[in-house]
Order: sequence, then C-alpha cells, then structure tokens
Amino acid sequence: VQLVESGGGLVQPGGSLKLSCAGSGISFAWYNLGWYRQYPGMQRELVARVSTGDHRTYADFVKGRFTISRDNVENAVYLQMSDLKSDDTATYFCSAAIGPGTDLADIDYWGRGTQVTVSS
Repeated sequence: VQLVESGGGLVQPGGSLKLSCAGSGISFAWYNLGWYRQYPGMQRELVARVSTGDHRTYADFVKGRFTISRDNVENAVYLQMSDLKSDDTATYFCSAAIGPGTDLADIDYWGRGTQVTVSS
C-alpha cells in the first residue's frame, strides 16, 4: 500500500495550492480520507476529512479557505488551499482510515508528506 502526496511548494501569503494524494494497493472507495499537517516537533493535526459517503469536515482554522475532495475512480484525494497564511506552513500528510475515527491511532495508512511553505 502506498499513498503519495504531491503539489506542495512555496507560495506567497494569500496564494493558493492544490495538494493531491494518489493511492495504490487499496481502494480509496472503502476508506475515509483525510489531510493532516504537522509542524516540526509537534503532533499531526487534522486539517480536513472526507468520508466514504462524501461528508466533509474541516478544522476551524481552515474553514472557508480549504476544500477537500475525493475521486474514487482515480483513487485520489485532494486538498485545495486558498488564502494561505504563514501559519499554514507545515508538512501535509494524506491519510486513509477504514473506520470513522480521526485520532492518529485510527489511521490505517499514511503518506510520506509534502511540504507547504507560505512566505513572501
């Protein structure tokens, strides 16, 4: 099983990025998918999640700025990020969980992460 993120990079404050996560070895259709982020030395935190039924939830700090979506045919999950702020600078990880939980221990599979840096 592999989850591979792409789309990270350097962007100016107020800019946009779209992260992608491609899965292999599992069928995303059966999994609740998410994006987490991690600051150096800190625990990963949930950014957004989309359920198998396409119900979407967001952390308060990204509501109205980020949009998560899934494509079960492409076996992919995306995170459209807009109005980026310096506090959004972090490593972003995609996740797949067969169950409904969002705690780190509930996640079955992780990607390796992609760095997002918001700076002028």
